[in-house]
Amino acid sequence: MSRPVPAPYAETHTATSVPAPNTESRPLPPYRALFAVDAKDFTGLAALQHGPVSRLIPELVDQALERAGLRELRDSKRFPANTGDGVVFGFDPALLPFVLWPFLGVLDDTLGAYNRQSVGPRIRLRASVHVGPLPDADGNGTARNDTHRLLDSRPVKAILTAASEEVTHLAAVISQRVYEDVVLGGYTGLHPDRCVEVPATVEGKVFAQRAWLYVPSPSGNLVQAGVRPREEAAAPAGASADREQAPVTSPGTQYSGNTQHVGEGAAVMGSVGRDFTYTGGSTAYHGTNQHWGSGDNVAGDKRTGGAGDGR
Repeated sequence: MSRPVPAPYAETHTATSVPAPNTESRPLPPYRALFAVDAKDFTGLAALQHGPVSRLIPELVDQALERAGLRELRDSKRFPANTGDGVVFGFDPALLPFVLWPFLGVLDDTLGAYNRQSVGPRIRLRASVHVGPLPDADGNGTARNDTHRLLDSRPVKAILTAASEEVTHLAAVISQRVYEDVVLGGYTGLHPDRCVEVPATVEGKVFAQRAWLYVPSPSGNLVQAGVRPREEAAAPAGASADREQAPVTSPGTQYSGNTQHVGEGAAVMGSVGRDFTYTGGSTAYHGTNQHWGSGDNVAGDKRTGGAGDGR
């Protein structure tokens, strides 16, 4: 019995065609906000724990949405997906102000409450918030890809690694588009001074975007560096001036103003009480709001450069 001979590629017909860009005009998909989280150190869990933790994360996110008064969002997610170590979903961009504030803070509180009473592994999350045109049918598009790249970017990973696992349960990265429209636009309760500008880059990926970090419950060196807790009231002008007087400097470090600009290397937030090793260029530090260039941003035990580098 002879085997059928495959038809040449040119004669093969498929149900799906891939359109060529810029050949004709098409309707723009609706703008959708996106929220994504993934768990720190998920792959380090025992195999037995992967399934339960994968199911637990969306439960905690939904609890926080309800506690933040966002039941409408919880019940109307667009193209939701469980990614194994986290979740991603789209939603009405009109709700973006409330996702930034108070939801991110409520999620941090929800994670903290769970971690304090749980005998299992701690659940600490990275989160990303973005917006862009996406089809509701599947949610596939550049905006969704960028949401995941932001989630995997080096600054948000570094800051959660550096922070205390007892206090800091969530670190969020906000896209430039969301920051400009929602935060600088004044529509959210999240004040711009609570955000830290970073270049979001992903190791091994061709991706670089301006983004903003927000840590609802900073700890340790993050507090020393001026990352403000939610509960902290605005300090009097005189107190701020006192803090800026007589800075302690070291070779290769420059202090002035309210922003930290790091072109390349490692930004050390506050004083590092334990061991920190960095091989590379100098770091410039300028006060409370941090603006970081390429490289890691560290507030704790972190080694970069050299063989055997662990992240």
